[in-house]
Amino acid sequence: MVPVVKIKEKIDKKIIEEIIPRSILRDKEAIALVEKIIDDVRERKDEALFEYTLKFDGADLRDKGLRVGEDEIGKAYGVVNKKFIPSIRKAKKNIISYHKKKLSKSWSYKKKGITLGQIIQPLSRVGIYVPGGQAAYPSSVLMNAIPPQVVGVEEIAMCVPPDLSGEINPYTLVAAGEMGLKEIYKVGGAQAIAALAYGAETIEKVDKISGPGNIYVTLAKKLVVGEVGIDMLAGPSEIVILADEKANPVFVAADMLGQAEHDARATAVFITTSEELAEKVKSELVYQMSKLKRKEIIEKSLINSGKIILVDSIDRGVEIINLIAPEHLELNIENPFYLVDSSNPNRIKNAGAIFLGAYSPEALGDYFAGPNHILPTAGAARFSSPLNPDDFVKKSSLIYCTEEKLRRMAGSIKTIAKAERLDAHANSVAVRVDKNE
Repeated sequence: MVPVVKIKEKIDKKIIEEIIPRSILRDKEAIALVEKIIDDVRERKDEALFEYTLKFDGADLRDKGLRVGEDEIGKAYGVVNKKFIPSIRKAKKNIISYHKKKLSKSWSYKKKGITLGQIIQPLSRVGIYVPGGQAAYPSSVLMNAIPPQVVGVEEIAMCVPPDLSGEINPYTLVAAGEMGLKEIYKVGGAQAIAALAYGAETIEKVDKISGPGNIYVTLAKKLVVGEVGIDMLAGPSEIVILADEKANPVFVAADMLGQAEHDARATAVFITTSEELAEKVKSELVYQMSKLKRKEIIEKSLINSGKIILVDSIDRGVEIINLIAPEHLELNIENPFYLVDSSNPNRIKNAGAIFLGAYSPEALGDYFAGPNHILPTAGAARFSSPLNPDDFVKKSSLIYCTEEKLRRMAGSIKTIAKAERLDAHANSVAVRVDKNE
């Protein structure tokens, strides 16, 4: 079911791409469809939203309206498992505590006639997208809403696709209630992104959009960049697990299956130095999968994108990981901290979230520990980071100069301006410092 690949020599990115195919956002038919939806929503606004919600989600909201009422949130509290509410509150507390430690502050300094600095201010209005429909992702409500809230964003609009009856999953609504979100819309897909980017009668446009979704959501985010900001272009979810011969095959298999159940396009990769462990993990995958509810999705995922990679050393495994730049990385080895030590030249350099040790499963980070689970995918961990408070602020440079200081710097400024043949730039300095000469 899961092919085994042996790598014992130096590798490059091309080899990795052959072993682990990643979908890219170049589907011409999907792009054309998303462009049509965006243009339609811009032109016909709510009317287009009603039509696409009926077409893609099977829900007719013309009578109910697009916006979730407070009574719907109240009803959701009466439906969910009572253990869920204290659990989501504990998760919320952990996530807020973690994200508050990442807050940036405005700063400035003075030096001989010049004051320089940076002013950091929250965005005014943010749109968050939470997947929905027949599924429920209350954890994504927390991960989306907490970073903008801790920096002081005043307005947060949440879009989530409804089910066939035009309702939002009660667990998602309770999570939104716990976050104090009042502006919730029953809109999903590319049409939700278009509404957030350009506005409609019911939905006011935002400054930035965050949150994962399917290929249509991701393509829509890509197409509206510039009109609004976005967090990242999220692809199918993925995990890489690096393990030595002492790892527990039950744990490894469970974590691979936990990733594979997300989506038939999700990627689960296991890298190990032990051929014996690899065989045990293969057996465990079959055994554990037979007991899981999402068996069909898991099997498709493992067949499409699952891999077991045998390497001759942990260092070779690290080399592969840095080329893959995975969304989630588990280091199930004897001394995992050594691989993230900045003094180690062969350390992990590219990964969205790193889980260290046998008792730090991905699910811990997905739901409860505190770090954000909205992470760079498809190799984007080479250049981007998990969703964080800095994604919801804007930074302005601060520059103040005295007349005396400008006089001392004027010669250099004019020299550079003239080298660029921008005489007006040079003149803007000259009229200030040459006026009394």
